[in-house]
Amino acid sequence: MNPSASALLTDLYELTMAQAYLEQEMTGPAVFELFVRKLPANRNFLVAAGLEQVLNYLAQLQVTQEELAWLDQSRRFSSGLLHYLETLRFTGDVEAMAEGTIFFPHEPILRIIAPLPQAQLVESRVMNLLNFQTMVASKAARSVLVAGGKPLIDFGLRRAHGAEAGLLAARASYLSGFAGTATVLAGRMYGIPLYGTMAHSFVQAHEEESLSFEHFAQAQPDNVILLIDTYDTEAAARKVVALVPELRAKGISVKGVRLDSGDLADHARKVRRILDEGGLSHAQILASGNLDEHRLRDLVQNDAPIDSFAVGTAMTTSSDAPSLDCAYKLQEYAGRPTRKRSEGKVTWPGRKQVYRYYTQDGQLNHDIVTTDRDHRPGEPLLQPVMREGRLLELSPDLGKVRRHAATQLGQLPESLRTLEIGPAYDVRISPDLQNLAQAVDRSL
Repeated sequence: MNPSASALLTDLYELTMAQAYLEQEMTGPAVFELFVRKLPANRNFLVAAGLEQVLNYLAQLQVTQEELAWLDQSRRFSSGLLHYLETLRFTGDVEAMAEGTIFFPHEPILRIIAPLPQAQLVESRVMNLLNFQTMVASKAARSVLVAGGKPLIDFGLRRAHGAEAGLLAARASYLSGFAGTATVLAGRMYGIPLYGTMAHSFVQAHEEESLSFEHFAQAQPDNVILLIDTYDTEAAARKVVALVPELRAKGISVKGVRLDSGDLADHARKVRRILDEGGLSHAQILASGNLDEHRLRDLVQNDAPIDSFAVGTAMTTSSDAPSLDCAYKLQEYAGRPTRKRSEGKVTWPGRKQVYRYYTQDGQLNHDIVTTDRDHRPGEPLLQPVMREGRLLELSPDLGKVRRHAATQLGQLPESLRTLEIGPAYDVRISPDLQNLAQAVDRSL
């Protein structure tokens, strides 16, 4: 069994609480919502991502016989819980923001309505999936906003925090506007375009750098992108130019070169001149090497003659904001609104809806968070996606999600599109929701 699909990929307390719920016959409908308490210190917005994986997880939720046997052998759990888990299936409802939607603190991006033990058991994995992809998609979007329309490629697998992280980072970055990925399995799983060149080891394995270029071109005649900074970048560019007549005679064209170290802007200018003077004005320059949105912005603003960029570690790990202050909290049980009042972690009670409003020119203007009974004229962001454990429709293909994310980014006001922290987006808590919170407080 795929470990990432196991119902036991959860925290121990989810199981211990489920056992206590069952013993007390607390199986009424529970409403949990997932939201972010506050933005990371260097973010103006977040991009919702990971819903498809959450829905797949819920639709396939079950505990295998082998897992039940292991739980039984641990002697930590009652026969009642084991019997419950033996027939466990998710039978609840899910409402969520569409993937690729821009959102802000205190706005629920997902709501689960299910019998209390079910809704509790899925907490850890639901948070795990939404937190990671949202974190990476939001980081990737910042690069997209400053790249000036130049293609960006995910090169982050080798330094991702595990195999699943590498795959989901490829998906999340493509969702936010990256052109593709170097991760082959992500291409197969998600239909993401694949990009790749060659490594320094390929050059080093040859006695002559020019010979490595020739051999690679022969092996990949339709994708001749040559890495030229293993030894001397400009000297290698001249070797590429010198090799062109021989390759052309074989019907092979040099598509481009890759720079991976040093002063990328300076090298790009020198290499561009060498390529142009050698008749390779069509050959593109791809740059990689510890890039993030800040370095991208500098290169683009300084008019470095770089045609595309490969971004790896900083994006895949969201290095400057490696986690989100997200929460999955009980908002209602058995029809009774609930509210957490812990210091610094107060929640708004009840089932909520987020309404979005736009300026006359189509930019985001403000949002209103209110109760789901307080119907308003704005755009409601939370929509039903699952009823009684069944998907209402197939998840949209990743291309459609990507187009939605592009539209959302295009609707950001200029103050939120920059890498610097702008004025906080206007998220309003409705009087109806404030009144509900006061009523819950009085009941406590």
